[in-house]
Parts: sequence; C-alpha cells; structure tokens
Amino acid sequence: MSQRDLDILGPEKNADVYSANAEQQHRADAAPDVIEFDLASVEKVYRKLDWRIIPPFWTLYFLCSAIRSNIGIAQTMNEAEGHDLGQVLHLTAKDTSAALALFYVSYVIFDFPSNLIMTRLSPRVWMARIVFAVGVIGVCFTAVRAAWSLKLLRFLLGVVIAGMWPGMAYYLTLFYPPSRLAKRIGMYFTAAQLSASVVGLVSAGFQKMDGLGGLVGFQWMFLVYGLLAVILGVALLWWLPDRPLAPGVMRPAWHPLLSWLPRSPEALTGEDAVVHYHEMRRVYHPRPWTFHDLASVLIDWRLWPLVLMYFGVVGVGIGTQLYGSVIINAINPSFSSIVDSLLFAPIWIMDLIAIVLVTPVSDRFHRYRALFFSAAVSLQIAGLLVVSFAPTSNPWARYGGMLMLGFGLGPTVPICMTWTGEIFQHRHGEVGVAAASALVSGLGNLGSITTTYALYTGWPADASPKNPHQFRKSNLVMITILVVSIASSFANVVLLRVFGNKRHRTVLKANGNKDANLANDDTCDDSILDGAARREAQQRGFKRARTALGY
Repeated sequence: MSQRDLDILGPEKNADVYSANAEQQHRADAAPDVIEFDLASVEKVYRKLDWRIIPPFWTLYFLCSAIRSNIGIAQTMNEAEGHDLGQVLHLTAKDTSAALALFYVSYVIFDFPSNLIMTRLSPRVWMARIVFAVGVIGVCFTAVRAAWSLKLLRFLLGVVIAGMWPGMAYYLTLFYPPSRLAKRIGMYFTAAQLSASVVGLVSAGFQKMDGLGGLVGFQWMFLVYGLLAVILGVALLWWLPDRPLAPGVMRPAWHPLLSWLPRSPEALTGEDAVVHYHEMRRVYHPRPWTFHDLASVLIDWRLWPLVLMYFGVVGVGIGTQLYGSVIINAINPSFSSIVDSLLFAPIWIMDLIAIVLVTPVSDRFHRYRALFFSAAVSLQIAGLLVVSFAPTSNPWARYGGMLMLGFGLGPTVPICMTWTGEIFQHRHGEVGVAAASALVSGLGNLGSITTTYALYTGWPADASPKNPHQFRKSNLVMITILVVSIASSFANVVLLRVFGNKRHRTVLKANGNKDANLANDDTCDDSILDGAARREAQQRGFKRARTALGY
C-alpha cells in the first residue's frame, strides 16, 4: 500500500470516517491511477462483503417471496375442510386470476420510479422501507373476507414491493464488478426457491393450526410471515451498509426530518476499504443523473432484447410458483392437499441446485451468458413438454417434468439481470443500471400477468377437470414465450457484435473531466476505470471477446 493510501485513511486508518466538504472530495477525486493488489487481498475484501450483504439480502428476499407467493399455496390449504382460500372468500376462477395479476399490474407501474428514487436516497433505507411495507400488507391479508379485499391487497402489495428485485441488483453493483454479479445474485436468489419450498412444507404445519384462535390455516400463514417481515424491515436499518464512499470522506449528516434513522457500520474499513476503492473506482465518483441521461437509457435498443428474455422466464417462473400445487393436483386428483404441498417443494429444491451449480460458472465464462441462459430455458421447455404429453396414466412421469422445469428455471433470472447490469453499467453508468434493471424487471413482468391472468385457472376450458389433458394449452403458451426468450438472447449477442457497446457520449463527457486516461470513445473501457475489469480481461483471457462485444 502506498503512503498516499495511508494518508487517505487518516491517523486512525479507519475508512468509515467521511466528510462531504469540498477539500476532502477533491482528495478522493484526485486519486492516482489504478493500483494492483494481490489476488488474496482482493478475494478477502469480496468475502467480507459477501458476509455483510448476502445474508440480509437472502433473508429479506426469502420473506418477501413467501408473502408474494403464499396466495398460491393458500388455494389448496385445508381444501377438504372447506377452508382453502377460494371457499372461504367465495372466489371464482376469474377472481383468483385477477387477484394474482393485479399484483403485477402495480408492480410494472411502480418498479421503474421506485428504483430511480433509490439512486437519489440511501439504498439501505429504501430497501428497509420496502420490506417493512411488505410485512404490513402481509399482515393485512389475515383480515381478507371477500374477493374485493383480496384484489385490493394484492394491488397494494405490488405497489410497496416494486423496486425490490431490481433495487437489489442495483445495490450489488455498488460493491461488486459485473463479472462477479451472477454468483451473488444467485446466492440470494436461492431464497426464492427455498421460500417456495418452505411455503409448501410449512403450509402443512399451518394446516394443522386450522381453526386455532378463530383463524383458518392460510390466515395463520399470512399473519406469521407478515410479522416476521415487519421485524426484518426495522432490523435492516442496522444490518445493511450504505453505498461506499472514498476512504477519508465523511458521510454527510441526515436531513433533520431523517435524523432519527440509525447509522449502519461501514461495509469495509482500513486497508480493505483502500483495496475496494482501487477495485471499484467507478462507484466512488458518481455524478447526479439528469433526465437527458434517463432518456438515453430508455431509447437504447439494447434494453428490449433483455426485456423479452425476462418476459418469458419470469412469466413461466411465476406461473409455476403460483399454480404449481394446482398443476400437481391435476396430475393426480387423488393427492391430498398436504401431499400437494409436499410435492411442490422439490420443484424449488431443483431450482436452487441449478442456481448453485450454474451461476458461478456463468461468471467464470461471462461472455457466454446467452448460451447458459438458452440452455437453461431449453430444459424448461423439455420439462413442460413432459408435463403436457406424458401419458395421463403415469402421473410420476409428468411430475418428473415439473422437476425438470424447476431445474431449468434456476439460473435464468440471475443471468438475465447480470447481463443487464454488465451492458448498461458500461454504457450509461449508474443510472443505466438502475433504470435498465427496473425496466427489464417491470416490463418483463408483463409475462407474469400473462401466466397468472390468462392461463391456468384463468382459462376456463383449459382448467376444466373434465379435460383429460388439463392445462396442456397453458403449458404450450408458456413454451412459446420461452422460445421468444431464447431467440431474444441470441439476437442480443448478434446485435452487440454488430453495433458494439461503447460508452454513451454523456458518460464520456462527464468522465472526461475527471480521469485523464479517458482519451476518446474508442479507447475508453472498464479496464481504465478500475482494477476489477482489467483483472478479468488479463487473467481470464477475455479481452478479445470483451472488445468484440464492446465491453
């Protein structure tokens, strides 16, 4: 470590002492060129960040996913006693489909503005706000008594949870380079799979509580998960770190109206903070985005193939999550509601296994994102074909197709979100990541509206118990949108090779005054801005491929 780095740390060598005054900010901006650190020091820094960030992200995603999706398992809980969601609330098939779809309507509307607000405020506080509000709405589900109240709460749940998933992806870009994102997104994305499994398994226990305290089984489930999320929302104010600032620069004081909010310990201190500073210099020099910057993201053609990729896989994933137990029951109507719940869990265990196995490899070979994505989507298609066309006399073969579907679902969403960050962080900077992630997530969730409202129980002829091939048409629609996802991923590769992915002129203009190394459009790349991208190009031999793709 250089003497200048020690000077930046100050007499106590403590990177959590910050100041917003002009002199200290000038010292941060005038930092020397990238300094190389040994790989052991770099890996130690990322391990510390993993322990600090991934556990709270995993926990919040687990609870929010459970609250979002437990309405699906509630449709079959205590069915024999007449206490499932449909019978208690006197729901028609259209009521159920509308309630499920309304969540995604509000989610699509509010996802984009929520993520932009997060870039202006403290990301830590905004994430805590989301989780706390989700918990409050989750508790309110306990009191639903009619179809209108269920629909209203599902719409409000979409409003308050909007921005959570793309916000988490944006938050990670403040601490990790793009080539390390898929593994980290996969780490906490496993929470959704375990949540789906646990919701199925634990629902068996909640069904045993049916009638206790005047509440039916699914009401106990809503209440417990909601209260846990409220507690977690408060705890996140102390648990999550705020965005990193350059060593030696103090954090500005809160606005008087927010003075009651607690401070969270810095993510890194001492030498670790200096190593991270040189690894990720781009995040230490953010510039306020303008509406011109935002417009340049919105009209960037690179956005739309990613939206179509996400549209297919998230639509199929949500359709499986919300209707998986219903499909299992249709495979063999003799299964009890508890058996349906127990068979629902292994689908998401397979999903989790795929995430753990595939996402680290997709980081290692990150220039093949489209190949990893398409292979996983192809497995989903194969699983849906087995579910649809295996003999009705062999329910276990059809259930095997559900397990294939679960394995294929696992890595697709993390890879899609990581690729979005890779492309738009380089081209448009921080606002590019925030806006593109929100738009891919928000517009892509139109696929969720398709599968929750138009398909399965929302399609009366397809859902009829008299149909010997129940839900076959719905499955074929899902296969069609998955084919669109595969085609979009390869179209994105071709278009990037033809047109490249150079930095947008607004980013070049902003950085050009700050970094003398930024000579012109053709020579500007991530390896100049920080050490992380340069290490990827040199050590993994991807420099040539990165150049071809405009990275």
